[in-house]
Amino acid sequence: MQIVQLTTENDTLDLGSKLIKVLTKGDVLAITGDLGAGKTTLARGIIQAELGDIEVPSPTYTLVQIYDIKNFELWHCDMYRLENPKDAYELGLFDAFEDAICVIEWPEKLGSLLPKKIYKIDLKFNGNGRTAYLEGFKKDI
Repeated sequence: MQIVQLTTENDTLDLGSKLIKVLTKGDVLAITGDLGAGKTTLARGIIQAELGDIEVPSPTYTLVQIYDIKNFELWHCDMYRLENPKDAYELGLFDAFEDAICVIEWPEKLGSLLPKKIYKIDLKFNGNGRTAYLEGFKKDI
């Protein structure tokens, strides 16, 4: 497990820009943390590192925002409002697990339907910002 201290919002965006360098087609990144922990900010850092300073809204109400990068898609998913894990089939999410990079906020809402081989980041509040706990990465980020 790697541990990264995130003191500022820019630290979180910078972590995202480092993550996109190791993520590729078929990878799933599960981001967990309390409300306001920085999950969407981290996803924004990943997306903006590839596409520049574009607006990256939280997909809380749409559940999924899709971006074209690196000759394939990046799916930014927020499962917070997902009523039933099986509803993710209607979104096409399970096809995206194979054909895209999937960055998923609130992945626990998918239950046992979440792939077994994933990268995980858990964001925790601390006295000086946040701490990111990274699992599944072969190299230091």
